[in-house]
Amino acid sequence: MTLSDPTKKGLRRWLPNSLMTRMLLLTLLAVGLAQGLSSAIWVGTFRAHEMEGLMNSTRNLAYSVAATVRFFTSLPHQYRDIVLDQLRNMGGSRFFVSLNDHEIVMKPLPDSERKQLVLGEIRQVLDQRLGRRHELKVEFVSPENVRILNSQIPLSGLPHSWARYALTLEPINPPVLVTQIRIGKNEWFYLAAMLPAPYVSLEDQTLPRQQIVFIAVMTLILLPFIVLLVRRQTRPLKELALAASELPLNEHKPPLTEQGSSEIVAVTRAFNLMRTRIQRYLSDREQLFSAISHDLKTPITRLRLRTELLEDDQMRAKFEQDLGELELLVKGALQCMKDTDIHENVEPIDIYQLLSHITEPYRGEAAQVSLAGHALKPYRGKPLAMKRCLGNLLDNAVKYGESVTITIQDSPDQLTLVFDDRGPGIPHQQLEQIFDPFYRLAPQKEGFGLGLGIARDIARAHGGELTLSNRPEGGLRMLLELPRQP
Repeated sequence: MTLSDPTKKGLRRWLPNSLMTRMLLLTLLAVGLAQGLSSAIWVGTFRAHEMEGLMNSTRNLAYSVAATVRFFTSLPHQYRDIVLDQLRNMGGSRFFVSLNDHEIVMKPLPDSERKQLVLGEIRQVLDQRLGRRHELKVEFVSPENVRILNSQIPLSGLPHSWARYALTLEPINPPVLVTQIRIGKNEWFYLAAMLPAPYVSLEDQTLPRQQIVFIAVMTLILLPFIVLLVRRQTRPLKELALAASELPLNEHKPPLTEQGSSEIVAVTRAFNLMRTRIQRYLSDREQLFSAISHDLKTPITRLRLRTELLEDDQMRAKFEQDLGELELLVKGALQCMKDTDIHENVEPIDIYQLLSHITEPYRGEAAQVSLAGHALKPYRGKPLAMKRCLGNLLDNAVKYGESVTITIQDSPDQLTLVFDDRGPGIPHQQLEQIFDPFYRLAPQKEGFGLGLGIARDIARAHGGELTLSNRPEGGLRMLLELPRQP
């Protein structure tokens, strides 16, 4: 055994056993993978278009910033304050501009791939339009961290007509691009602008929440149809398994309905044909056996009458012994046939009441038989066949073990009957041979050697099993195990 065997066994333990559950999980997995793959392709395409649009919008914003800087630097010094006041008082401007005497340091947004690409594009455009002679500071800042003017006032401290109108977009509040350019000694041109709509985030996004919701909704919509499809495909298999398990118990049940896929229809048709052949075989066997036994009785009776006419006593005794053995074989064969081929309906059986009935003749003064335990509920089986099975086991235990204790052990899945006798037991090498027809360990005692074999056949016909074992303290244990759902 390799080291991976325990791991494989552990995985098999967690795998569902039901075919319906396996098909359902595999179908859901396939649907989930298909949805995830299509969503990944869609998201990749969407992000590519979104990134292209963001770069174009950022490039246009950078062109506007460069044009504003060039216009402002071209103004005479005495007009700069007038232009700034007009821009602030007009409102609705796309930018907030000011002239500061120093660089304002603010907390930038966390780095991301998208942020670095946008900043790189902005710097490239500004370097192309303004030249590299200017000291340039470009950074994205969240609206709550934006500071303006020399006094570094936050946006919340200014009127709406000044900066809050241009740099906030509640409740979204996209990042603010802050550009600071040194245009002279103790002169920093300050320009702030919102990230152009509809791009309100610079973070590296994962699968959008809307797409996750879409996948979940589509899976929930498909789930009932998948369950219906899987159930329609597996229902014939369940019926086939039930019919196969009931084949020895209900011979007169109508053929299965051929439904489902073509493969399941073919299997159902083959099962119905096999069942018809088995029933025909059993019927032919019963008729043949009855005919042979009937035909044998007549010549045996004639031979017995002719034997009585023999004058030689010794010869007559030999003939009578041979005829007796022949008649015994015929009777044993008939009994075997009748005890194993029992045509009756399956009904609920009160096992305790049945055992009480068949053990009543043995529970006298000698107290050969004792009964312990109770069944949780009636057992579904053939009453007459079960009576013969338990009667054969009881007769065998009393005949060879002198006394027996019968214990009923019941559970939701299995009914177990334990017969413990106090006899000599059976040699280990003969525990299986004892079930063979006409095999007897004690030829001096009455019987045909068919009881245990018939009992095992009836147990197996009910989906159960009969096993023998020697008890350590002495005696034989006969264990009859009957499943609750054969």
